[in-house]
Amino acid sequence: MDLIVTKLKHLRFFGVRLSSLLSKSLFLIVTALIIRTLFLPESFRFRTRNLHEFDLLQSKSGNPRTRFLEVPQIVWGLNNQKIAFARACLTARLLNRTLLMPSLSASLFYKEIDQLQPISFDKVFQFDKFNSLCKGFVQLGRYSDLHNHSDIVTVQKGSGRRWTPERDLDQLHNLKHDESETIRVAGKNPFLWHDHWPVKDYAQVFECLVLVEEFSNEADKVVAKIREFGSKSKSKSKSNIDSPYVAVHMRIEKDWMIHCKKLQQRANVSEICSSKNEITTRVSNIPGLKTPTVLYLAVADALLEDGSILNGWGPGLHPVEKKKLGVVEIYKNHPYLIQSAIDYEVCLRADVFVGNSYSTFSSLVVLERSQKMVKMGVKRGCEIGMNVKWPSFAYNLKGEFGGPRPWMTDFLDSSLQAISYGSNNISC
Repeated sequence: MDLIVTKLKHLRFFGVRLSSLLSKSLFLIVTALIIRTLFLPESFRFRTRNLHEFDLLQSKSGNPRTRFLEVPQIVWGLNNQKIAFARACLTARLLNRTLLMPSLSASLFYKEIDQLQPISFDKVFQFDKFNSLCKGFVQLGRYSDLHNHSDIVTVQKGSGRRWTPERDLDQLHNLKHDESETIRVAGKNPFLWHDHWPVKDYAQVFECLVLVEEFSNEADKVVAKIREFGSKSKSKSKSNIDSPYVAVHMRIEKDWMIHCKKLQQRANVSEICSSKNEITTRVSNIPGLKTPTVLYLAVADALLEDGSILNGWGPGLHPVEKKKLGVVEIYKNHPYLIQSAIDYEVCLRADVFVGNSYSTFSSLVVLERSQKMVKMGVKRGCEIGMNVKWPSFAYNLKGEFGGPRPWMTDFLDSSLQAISYGSNNISC
């Protein structure tokens, strides 16, 4: 080191001759730093790497670095709630946050806010199963995961005609830079938020929703009763597993008829509402449908005014509903949301499903059935019809031979608008 200093005494450092004590001190400090960097790089890298790994461990262990999104209570019917939940999940994904497990609504909601019956998400769907299936895509957190309950920023989602999808997306992108542990969204329920995501993203969230065992077992009982009824209707006795059934989501309840007639007036179309006679005629004319077969009529009994839904079906078709099956008590033991969830599961498992393309319930059943078909390698179930597993049809749209039109979800759609609000676009 003395040799280096001696040789450099007459050099200039940054244009100043190293004659003063201060200049010599500065030169020695800089020289020492250079030598340390040249000969000890591994120690620097090791320390940097350890700090980085420490940050990652902190992030994964649920410390304050994990940030959350909190949304309002989710309302409306079951499938609107599923859409709202998926939209909240995708909002959290965009913000790089974990969605705090939301509260669903057990009761059917219109305007009676004081009559809402909140129910926790994990009382309906399996919490751990959801996080396992959706790992790496979206995640749910519990309020017990929060570290700082006061580190919250409350954000009002926009509403009204001036609040456009573009403004909504700008708000979300601005929120991505917020450092608060929790972003709490105030205002309207997530179902009415603007839609920014393609169908395939929603489908991925829906695929992670698995009913808790209690309600899945209730659906098992109903399906077993349907298949048992089907085996008895045949001349030769067969096991319940060999007895296929057709699920028909009959939307003829009084609330639906009021809603669909208003839709027809606004859209100036005449293919939304379907009478009971139209449904029975088209279901009877499904090309390739093997008979005898049992028809399970999924209908909201409490809102049904037509007591003759079991009459008028074609030869070889044996219609049943909850009362005829003897499963009324299974449904009565649960609130509206769970009743709908059980019926959804029964329709999802059917060998053939027939619904209304303007119904959110029917649309999401078809979406999940279409997912099953795609996984089996089917890309265009429309042309194949009854020759594939999990076929679905829309009875409000006329197909060949007077039957319902084949129906398969288009996963290339850029938004969920068709499924959220109803459409005659069924990609077939």
